[in-house]
Amino acid sequence: MNADALRNVLIGVIAALVGVLLLFAGFLVRVITEPSSATVASPAATSVASPQQENVNVSGATVDEILRILREDFVEPDRVNSKYLYEGAINGLFQALGDPHSTYIDPQTYAISRDDFSGSFQGIGATVSQQGRFVVIVRPLSGTPAEAAGLKAGDVILAVDGENAEGWTVQQAVLKIRGRRGTRVELKVRHTDGREETLSIVRDEIQVASVSADPPGGALKDGKGNAVTDLAYLRIRTITRNTPKEIQEAVKAAEQAGKKGLIIDVRSNPGGLLQETTQLTDMFLEAGTMLVQVDRNGRERVANATPGQVTKLPIVIVQDELSASGAELFAAALQENGRAMVVGSKSLGKGTVNHVRELSNGGAVYVSIARWLTPKRNLIEGKGVQPDVAVQLTVEDIEAQRDVAMFRAIDVLREQIAMGQHRIPVKAAG
Repeated sequence: MNADALRNVLIGVIAALVGVLLLFAGFLVRVITEPSSATVASPAATSVASPQQENVNVSGATVDEILRILREDFVEPDRVNSKYLYEGAINGLFQALGDPHSTYIDPQTYAISRDDFSGSFQGIGATVSQQGRFVVIVRPLSGTPAEAAGLKAGDVILAVDGENAEGWTVQQAVLKIRGRRGTRVELKVRHTDGREETLSIVRDEIQVASVSADPPGGALKDGKGNAVTDLAYLRIRTITRNTPKEIQEAVKAAEQAGKKGLIIDVRSNPGGLLQETTQLTDMFLEAGTMLVQVDRNGRERVANATPGQVTKLPIVIVQDELSASGAELFAAALQENGRAMVVGSKSLGKGTVNHVRELSNGGAVYVSIARWLTPKRNLIEGKGVQPDVAVQLTVEDIEAQRDVAMFRAIDVLREQIAMGQHRIPVKAAG
């Protein structure tokens, strides 16, 4: 297997793992969400004129008629499930749009996803994954009821409240285990030593930090294996309501510790809330355009930074192919305003705002209502944010588990510190 192929496989594995681990906190998708009352947008360069209304001979009544015929005539009547067929028809509507960011969310999934970006959820506090016919505990979160009750990594969930859990999906397990704070849930688990145990756990409000100061591997080291003590490291996992406050506190702690520069890691960050994305971006800029919003009619709205920065420390942002949406807006704004260098690989290219509309059945639809341009009017959708310093993994890097992007970020940041923060080169528009 050549380097590119192996690298792509690794990226795919990481993407799948991230999705699994986040499912317990909600159905995270790569979106920027905006309140329904807001004025929203899509760049003039890619805007599409409203299609002319056409005479349509297919309606909801036609779908009902087809379903009736299937019930009466289809050779395998057990497969004619109204719920799944209706959902299939709904999904077909979105597939016909050709927009991967507009989608239908069924009621059960939406019940999980509503707290995606709130920074907390009510449950027991554990990450889970699917392994064969069972859902397995990946790890209990620190300081949560799951940890206090004795759940361990690798525990197989055999039953929930007496109901056999064999064959459940992660989504089904989450729906059964999560619940209101103060209520109780019983989990029958099989530990890694084969011992089975039933644990009674009282649910609580679980706080999920979106910002971490813990580097990969537990310690920040350069390419030679030396400990890095002069630089601060912050990872933004996703952009929630709590992210600006968490970043402000983390930056203050870094400055008090005498750090000379800041590495912000947005790798695998799926994005988050629009208002918090602009707040986060504004925290690092004294002035300048943060982003340009253009609606379906070509009307533009520009978001400008306001005076006042949380820090003047030089910054390097580390991104990868899974950095998306709000993470891309953040990286592009700091990059094109000359506030930060971006190291890593080209980001995902998700520059669309999604509007959440709740449905009468308890589900919801995510509808693409906006696209974004960077401060220098570069399109993010389908193109991504190009790094100032590109880092290409090799087979040897992967096998040795070397975080070469982080090594390069450390070198670049130290170079910027030596040059002086205001000599950071500004990437040209194009």
